[in-house]
Amino acid sequence: MSQAVPDLANQLSASLRTNLNLSLKALNSLNSGVSEPTYSYANMLWYDTSSNILKMKPEDNAAGQWISIGYFDQSTDTFKILDDTVVTTAAGVDTDGIIGDQSTATWQAGTGTTESLVSPAKVKASVESNSVSVGLNQTWQDVAASRSIGTSYQNTTGKPIFVSVSGYGSSGGVPMAQVSVDGSTWISVVWRSDAAANTASFVVPNNSYYRIVNLIAVSGGWAELR
Repeated sequence: MSQAVPDLANQLSASLRTNLNLSLKALNSLNSGVSEPTYSYANMLWYDTSSNILKMKPEDNAAGQWISIGYFDQSTDTFKILDDTVVTTAAGVDTDGIIGDQSTATWQAGTGTTESLVSPAKVKASVESNSVSVGLNQTWQDVAASRSIGTSYQNTTGKPIFVSVSGYGSSGGVPMAQVSVDGSTWISVVWRSDAAANTASFVVPNNSYYRIVNLIAVSGGWAELR
């Protein structure tokens, strides 16, 4: 570790040799030290031994300003790229990418455009959060106690749900399971119009509605995979 002012004034040869050696040591050790050198020049390198980070002085030589280049792990003798390092072209044009990570919430939102490193766990979390597949992270729930024949229900879960209803008999019309995108215009799935128990199973897209009509009673259950 060495730091020395590289400007050498006129002096005797012995002093010149001493100061020149100090300057060369500073140059060869990248001006290493726990604090920044008292001297600085544009584009000068300084190895900060307090943080093990190699730094460069900006071209404007602004006081106290340094550009961090990378981390040197002295315990493993390896060079490590700093988190959130911006990826750029040879012309200095940012490519909207970083060498670093982003939060799980950012990946789950699925709307960010910044390229970055990502762990398998975050990829999995993003896929699960944004997937619209029926059955993924959904469970069967018995909803019979909160459902009634003739009443419409809207799916507001953010994903499609799968509905299964078992019942029997006709109350004046063909028993039907009906779905609608607006709660007004309905598409029907028809049961047999006899006394035998039958089951209707169907998918209800997110924000769509469904209802059961013309059924005497629910006998085998009313469940939703949601």
